[in-house]
Amino acid sequence: MGKTYSTMITPDRERGQHLKFEDRCSIQIFRKLGYSLRRIAEELDCSPSTVMYELRRGTGTRNGSRGRFPQYSAKRGQKNYEVNRARCHRPCKGDYASPFIRWMSEKVKAHGWSLDACVGYAKKHHLFPEETIPCTKTLYNDLWAGRLPIDPFDIPEALSRKRKHKSLRKNKRIYGTSIEERPEEVMERIHCGHWEIDTVVGRKKGRESVVLTILEKASDYYLAIKIPGKNADAVMAALEVLREEFGAEHFPEIFRTITSDNGSEFERLSELEDYGTTVYFAHPYSSWERAQNERHNRILRRFIPKGVSIELFSAEQILEYADEINALPRRHLGYSTPEEVFDTFLDQVYSVDKVHVVA
Repeated sequence: MGKTYSTMITPDRERGQHLKFEDRCSIQIFRKLGYSLRRIAEELDCSPSTVMYELRRGTGTRNGSRGRFPQYSAKRGQKNYEVNRARCHRPCKGDYASPFIRWMSEKVKAHGWSLDACVGYAKKHHLFPEETIPCTKTLYNDLWAGRLPIDPFDIPEALSRKRKHKSLRKNKRIYGTSIEERPEEVMERIHCGHWEIDTVVGRKKGRESVVLTILEKASDYYLAIKIPGKNADAVMAALEVLREEFGAEHFPEIFRTITSDNGSEFERLSELEDYGTTVYFAHPYSSWERAQNERHNRILRRFIPKGVSIELFSAEQILEYADEINALPRRHLGYSTPEEVFDTFLDQVYSVDKVHVVA
């Protein structure tokens, strides 16, 4: 060939792949040269039956008894392949008026459950016949296809995307022990007693109440407490109330470690180490180091949107929002709720006192 960009060489087709248009052109040429099915199959590195089916697909039907027999056409074969390919998916068998779908829609809209939580909880508690409960993947496919009585905006997490982690910055403020010294067992989430702490603000400008949020990593148990301001004194006062509620003698067992960011409201947090709680501080601008707490704060935003003053919500309302979040079943908890898992942990902690009393 005299032209620079002309070539007779076509890229090799991997065995097992569908035939491409170039392969069909080769079949058309080989057929005119009189190659047998096996010879063509050897040239294309495919099964002879594949060539046979392709010849049937790309050969037209003869009308009447006159004229030449139809010849194989690569264009005809490619067109028929594309038509068949477009309708080769499995037919939809979902019953979108079933009791499960109605129950699932109510849980999603009224209580903010995820589709997976609905599937797992329904199967665990045998709420519906097994064969009437679609799998999670099927439900999400139907969600994006618009076949469910809910839409993606009812499930905000379905619209979120993962972000890349930024490089770590050196701490300018040193309030206590760095997260780099935190033991690996905290990340493994095997044992209860390891917490993450943060604050959720309403209006960024002005001095007003904020929500102090604390999350237990193993159980996903979430505490949301309204405090009068985003300052260290308000944070420590709220933690002192928690210490009294859980019992001063059990506080270091229930709150073994707490991890926070470097906000000025947590500058006194290391004082908890006097009670037996170890405190760690994450790197600046590294919210992903407290990912669980951040995810739960986003769920709290369903009830308290950004830019809305916290003053509009009572302390009781904020506690109710936390109860709603703790009532959501989780896959990694075997579709139990954080409240159920954390209550089991507390029963183990306080049962020690009962043993001592009996002894």
